[in-house]
Parts: sequence; structure tokens; C-alpha cells
Amino acid sequence: MKERKGYKRKGHEDRNDLAGEHSIGDIGQLLLLILFIAGWLVDKDLLHFSEFFTPTVSIYLRVLLSLPVFLLAFFFARSGLKTVFGEKRNGLAVIKTGVFSIVRHPIYLGAILLYLGFIIISLSIISFCIWIIIILFYYFISRYEEKLLIDKLGSQYEDYMNEVPMFIPRPFKKKPS
Repeated sequence: MKERKGYKRKGHEDRNDLAGEHSIGDIGQLLLLILFIAGWLVDKDLLHFSEFFTPTVSIYLRVLLSLPVFLLAFFFARSGLKTVFGEKRNGLAVIKTGVFSIVRHPIYLGAILLYLGFIIISLSIISFCIWIIIILFYYFISRYEEKLLIDKLGSQYEDYMNEVPMFIPRPFKKKPS
């Protein structure tokens, strides 16, 4: 079996408590952000695909509906980043505390929710289609990072995968007996 080597961005190369990430993760996220914004602008200013929806739903209602989504996005992303990069651990280990007890990839979930908040405000059909691509991208890099963690942590991480969902929290999780 080929050993995967996770990419560690500058400033984190010496941290043995981080497994690494997919090498295209950062550039992919940047390109998808640009694509999302470009898609929204093309929809809004050139193609006008979403003109039917925007006048039917008040901007005040859209902002009100997007606020909890933005707050959840901020919570997941900030908590995940603070736990992964703000706390130094003695070595690589499965993180099961805090937001990582709710979902395995809270930072990516936060990004997905952030895009969803902007879709709710804009009601852009093109942005929605690009959002589906963004979700698939986050799923792809998440699976890669999980394979890295399985290679390095083995059954510990596999057990964690069985206990905690990837992106969608389970509100009524069964307690282990």
C-alpha cells in the first residue's frame, strides 16, 4: 500500500500533532471561492436567472434566515480552527472533544454553511449549483485526510469515524452502552 504524505503548510511543518491535508486543499478552496463569487455576479448582472425568486422573498426575510446559518458557520469553523491549530498536542491523536464530538470536519462544515448563508441572501441559482461542487470538493479532500489519519492512527480513527458523522450532526445521538 502506498503511504500517503499529508501536505503541511508553511509554519506547521514541525508539528508532529498534525497529520497534514490534501495538497490542493488551499488552492482549491480559493479557486472555488472565486468561482462562487463570479457565478453569483454573472447570475445577478448578466443572466438574471434568479430574478424570479429575489422579488418574491423579502431581503429582510432572507437576511433573517441567513443569520443563524452564518452563526453556525462561524461557530464550527472558529472552534475547529482553534482546536486544531491553537492547541499543541504531544503527538498525533484523534481529537474527540468540543466541536469534533459533533462532526469530524467542522472547519469544512463551517465553510459549506458560509456559502449556504450567501445563497440564502442572494437566491442565486448559479451559486447554488457551484455550492454543490464545493460540497463535493470538501467531501473529496475530507476523504483524503481521513485516509491519512487511518494510515497513521489505524483503528482509533476508524472507531471515531463510526461514532461521529462527517458533516451532518446527529441531533439525537445514541449513547454507547
